[in-house]
Amino acid sequence: MLVRETSFPSSIHRAKGLRSLLIGKSRDSWLGAALPGLFKQLTCIRSLNLSGSSIEEIPKEVGKLIHLRHLNLNSCRELVSLPETICDLCHLQSLDVILCWSLQELPRATVKLIKLRHLCIIESGVSFMPKGIERLTCLRTLDCFSVCGGGENESKAANLRELKNLDHIGGSLVIRNLQGGGKEDAAEALLKNKKRLFCLELNFCVNYEDDILFEALQPPSDLEILTIRRYGGIVLPNWMMALTRLQELQLVACVNVEVLPPFERLPNLESLKLKGVGVRRLDAGFVGIEEVENANNINEGEIARVTAFPKLKTLRIKFLSKLEEWDGIERRVGEEHATTTSIFIMPQLQQLEIAHCTLLRALPDYVLAAPLQLLHVTDCPNLRKRYGKEEKSEDWHKISHIPEVIFR
Repeated sequence: MLVRETSFPSSIHRAKGLRSLLIGKSRDSWLGAALPGLFKQLTCIRSLNLSGSSIEEIPKEVGKLIHLRHLNLNSCRELVSLPETICDLCHLQSLDVILCWSLQELPRATVKLIKLRHLCIIESGVSFMPKGIERLTCLRTLDCFSVCGGGENESKAANLRELKNLDHIGGSLVIRNLQGGGKEDAAEALLKNKKRLFCLELNFCVNYEDDILFEALQPPSDLEILTIRRYGGIVLPNWMMALTRLQELQLVACVNVEVLPPFERLPNLESLKLKGVGVRRLDAGFVGIEEVENANNINEGEIARVTAFPKLKTLRIKFLSKLEEWDGIERRVGEEHATTTSIFIMPQLQQLEIAHCTLLRALPDYVLAAPLQLLHVTDCPNLRKRYGKEEKSEDWHKISHIPEVIFR
C-alpha cells in the first residue's frame, strides 16, 4: 500500500520565497503529517494561518520559520499542544489561539518571544499564564489572564503581579479565576496604569468574597466597559464611582450585593445590566435622590436641575429573584425641595428589559415617562398582571405609548 507523505503539490514546496500561507478550515487528517516537510522548505513565511483546521498539534519544525511574524490558530478546536521550539520564532508578533478549546496551556518558551505584540487566548482551554510573561513588554494585546488556582500547575504559572510592567496592553482584558491569596499580587499588577485598556472583565472564582482583593484591582480611569462576574462580597469597590468615562457596566451573579452604589453619578453610562444580583429594592439611592434631599448648598430662590443617568439608553434587569420594589421619586422629594429642585431621571432611556424578576410588583413613574422604544418583560407575573393588555389591567395605558411592548 502506498502511503502519501504529503498532499501539498510540489509547486508549493518549490515556492521558496512564499511569504503568506493560508490553510484555513482544513479537516483533512493528512495535514499534521504534511506540515513538517513544508515548514522545512518554506522558511521565508511571514504569516501562517491554520485557523479552523483539525490539526491536533503543531510540529516542532515550526521553529524553522524564523521569519514568521503572525501565527493564526484561531478555532483549531482539536489542537492540544504547541511545541517548545516556538521560542525560535524570534520575530513573532502575533499568536492567536482563540477558541482552541483543547489547548490547556501555552509552552513555557512563549515568554521568550520578546517581540510578541498580540497574544489572543480568550475562550481557549488555557487555564494559566506561563511564568515569566512579564518579559513580554512589547505586548499590546493580552485579551485574557487566567489566575492559577494552585495544584500541579502552580509552580509554572504566572501570578497577577507579572502584569505590572505590561503597561502597553490595551483593548479588552478578561481576568479569570480571581480568588484568595492574591491581594498583594493584585496591588502589584497596577491595572490603573494600563491607560490603553478600554474594556475590563473581572471574573471571580465561585463567588469569592474578598473585597480587599477587589479594591486592589482598580482599573484606569478612562475605562469604557466594565463587567464583574461572580463577586461574592457585599460591597462594591469605591473606585467604580471614579470611572467617569464608563459607557457600559454589567454586574453578573453578584448574589450578595444588596445595595448598589449611585451609578447615576457615572455621566457617560449608556448601558447597565444587572443579572443575578442580590438587590431587594431599587430605591431613591439608586438614582441619587437621597443626595438631593440632603443637599444644603441650594440658595434661596434658585432652582437646581438634577439629572440622574443622563445618557443611559439600555437597562437590563435579569434574575433579580429578591427584587420586590422599584421606587418612584414622588414620595422621596420633600416639600421643602419641591420648588427648588428639578429632577430628571433616565431622560434618554430607550430599551428596558426585565426578565425572571418574579417578585417585582411595579415600574416607577420615571421609567414609564422615559422615551422608551422597547419594553421586553419575561417571566415577571406581577408586571404582566399589572400592565399586560390581555389582562385588561388598569395600568396598561401607562405603557401604551411605547412602540414595542413584549410580555412573555
